[in-house]
Amino acid sequence: MTDPLPRLSAALADRYRIERELGQGGMATVYLAEDLKHKRQVALKVLKPELAAVLGAERFVQEITTTASLQHPHILPLFDSGTADGFLYYVMPYVEGETLRDKLDRETQLGIDEAVRITSEVADALDYAHRHGVIHRDIKPENILLHDGRPMVADFGIALAVSAAAGGRMTETGLSLGTPHYMSPEQATAEKDLTARSDVYSLGSVLYEMLTGNPPHVGASAQQIIMKIVTEQAQPVTKARKSVPPNVAAAVATALEKLPADRFGSAQAFDEALRNRAFAGATTSAVAAGGAVGPWNRTSRLLAGISVALLSAVVVLALRGDPSPTGQVSRFTVELMGEQGGGQATGPGIAIADDGSRFAYLGALGSGSQILVRERDRFDAEPVRSTDDVRCCLTFAPDGQSLAYLTVPGELKIVSLRGGISRIVVDSGLQDPSLYGGGVDWGPDGLLYVSMVDGIWRMAPEGGSPERMTTIRPGERTHAWVDVLPNGKGALVTVIPTESGDRTAYAIGVADFSTRAVTVLFQGVYARYAPSGHIVFVQDDGTLVVAPFDQNRLAVTGDPVALIEDIPVGRYGAVPIALSSAGTLLYRRGRRAIDRLAWVDRGGMMEAGIAPEFDGELGTPRLSPDGMRFAVNRGTAEGGHLWTRGVGGGEPVRHTFAGQLNWRV
Repeated sequence: MTDPLPRLSAALADRYRIERELGQGGMATVYLAEDLKHKRQVALKVLKPELAAVLGAERFVQEITTTASLQHPHILPLFDSGTADGFLYYVMPYVEGETLRDKLDRETQLGIDEAVRITSEVADALDYAHRHGVIHRDIKPENILLHDGRPMVADFGIALAVSAAAGGRMTETGLSLGTPHYMSPEQATAEKDLTARSDVYSLGSVLYEMLTGNPPHVGASAQQIIMKIVTEQAQPVTKARKSVPPNVAAAVATALEKLPADRFGSAQAFDEALRNRAFAGATTSAVAAGGAVGPWNRTSRLLAGISVALLSAVVVLALRGDPSPTGQVSRFTVELMGEQGGGQATGPGIAIADDGSRFAYLGALGSGSQILVRERDRFDAEPVRSTDDVRCCLTFAPDGQSLAYLTVPGELKIVSLRGGISRIVVDSGLQDPSLYGGGVDWGPDGLLYVSMVDGIWRMAPEGGSPERMTTIRPGERTHAWVDVLPNGKGALVTVIPTESGDRTAYAIGVADFSTRAVTVLFQGVYARYAPSGHIVFVQDDGTLVVAPFDQNRLAVTGDPVALIEDIPVGRYGAVPIALSSAGTLLYRRGRRAIDRLAWVDRGGMMEAGIAPEFDGELGTPRLSPDGMRFAVNRGTAEGGHLWTRGVGGGEPVRHTFAGQLNWRV
């Protein structure tokens, strides 16, 4: 790539002499320059070319001037802005010293008094800006300069100016505004209308890091961090640093509340709480979705209608619509004998009719599968004709007399349970469930809702033109495992990120059909709606969790509570659970998919991670007769294929390249 510095220097030669590059950030490259007119050193910030390509120069300059009037001792002022030879730039004072990021990288944690002082002074600057109608949107240690120990907030209003100038086209740049570790939940979910409370959250995150050495949420990827911000409660600062005063710990916790309405109403209120030794904050019982959840008795009233049944290795949960305390929980096991269990599936392989009178599942057929249907009062299941191409995602019609399902080639089919052969509804545009996760649900309106390559689509069982119901956002691969709500206003979906190998970054979302938007609710891999007014969802570790949910508001109304562990989680979050409108939930218990290999010697010692390059989901490995090589079925975004590698190391070798793999060594 051509060095832009000579062209930039020439374009600004009459106003600034560029001396050297100081660094690069997410939106701009920073240069040390001399202001020729005023004979002073300045920080010249030039927007990245990919940003400048979608921003109108005139609009950007117009937006940025709204912040030029901010005058505060802890706000770094804006000297100049403009365009030159295609470059968009703005100019601020050059401050001798370091950023708060530099200081944290060197010291990790700051003294409590120093951390609180810095936060209070930044809060004062934020409060001033907020009262003048300016939200920073990108508070982070990199944007807090320390001049003789005094904080100066930089880039005030730049994020807003860029966003406004882009006119909603930020996705074209491949960049995002805000730094993941310090984003507020509403910013992480791309809400457009941010308030002062978003800056309060970000400042609370900065204080959290100054006290503990880490931001409130960390992860291996930006998606994982954002998921934790949206779904998990931050650990109390006192867990990492017991010497933090109670009022400071309470103030941090309040600033980091998920709901903006539960945070401080202003940066000034945050500052006052930090200096008020009597501040105790509001008590909260929020539960980290990724960790332990409350005991059973916390939801005894909410879940007093649960009946549970086990389906061979499959477990069945049933939630009744009556949440009264007198409701009783019943549990029973259904055994599946011989060839009537264990079919091959890449997704959820069970379904239950709305009235709970019958259920369907995948049974073995040679090396493949077919659909079997079993009446609740029968011992044996009946195979469904012409369904030997089934792959996953069974769903009953509202009358219980037909089934829709996805096939191996990626078709949507319907089969009548009264007899006859299956027929194709859609044969193109679907998510191949073996590659990305899929999903189909028969909605209460009698229409089919399907996970396609670019969101959820609705179509008639007879076929015809589909209607888009959700829109995929940048960073999302698909909206999978759709479950339409009884009122038809939306659906529960699994938001699978572009990097789909990390199930901890998957999220349970609710789709609003009126806007096509999906709002993230919890970290999780699979969810169904229960008629008692709850979401039943499974986390990536196989824990089945229940949370109260208002389908009219499309909102969670209480804390999640764990019910059962050891639910098997398959490829792309596929989980064998199904719920009926009558209140019966079927689910299977069993081991999770293999996701790592380990060598165990004859003495019982285990060496984990013998093939770390084998990510994805792994089938049962086999050793060669001489014990020198192993073979394994590795499931990735390209499908399941056979690989071999030496036990002691070496390059893995792929042996299959097409089709679905069913193999035996």
